[in-house]
Amino acid sequence: MNRIAIYLLVFVVWSAAMFVAGWAWRGDRADGTESAQRAAGAEAVAEQVSQTRATEHQQAEALATIGAKHEEDRTAATAVPAAVAAGLRDGSLQLRDDLATCNTARLSQAVAGTIERDQAAQLRAEVAGALVQIGRDADDHVRACQAVIEADRSSGPG
Repeated sequence: MNRIAIYLLVFVVWSAAMFVAGWAWRGDRADGTESAQRAAGAEAVAEQVSQTRATEHQQAEALATIGAKHEEDRTAATAVPAAVAAGLRDGSLQLRDDLATCNTARLSQAVAGTIERDQAAQLRAEVAGALVQIGRDADDHVRACQAVIEADRSSGPG
C-alpha cells in the first residue's frame, strides 16, 4: 500500500472513532438532561403533594373546631329549658302575649281553681323552655353549617 492510502485509511478510522465518541457523548449528555428533568418534575410533584396535604390538614382542623364548638353549644343547650322556666317563674322573663294565651282550653281565671292555674303556669313555663331550646338548637345547627360552608369556600380553589 502506498503512503497516501495508509494516511487516508488512518483518517477514515480516526473520523469514524471521533464520530462514535461524539455520538456516545451526545447520548450520555441527553440521558443526563433527561434525568435532571425527571428529578425536577418529581420535586415539583412532591411539593404540590405537600401543599395539598397541608391544605387538607388546615381544612380538617377548621372543621374539627367547628364541630367541637357545635357540640359545646348542644351540651350547653340542655340547661336552657330549666333556665327559661325558672326565669318565667321568678319574673325575670316574660312571654309574649301570643304564647302566654295560646292555651285555649284553659278555663277562665274566675272558674279555675288555684291548683289548676298553678299547674297551667308551670306547664306554660316548661313549654316555653322547650321551645327556646328547640330554637337555640336550630340556631346552633345553622351557625355550624354556615361555618362549614364558609371554611370550605375560604380554602377552596380560586
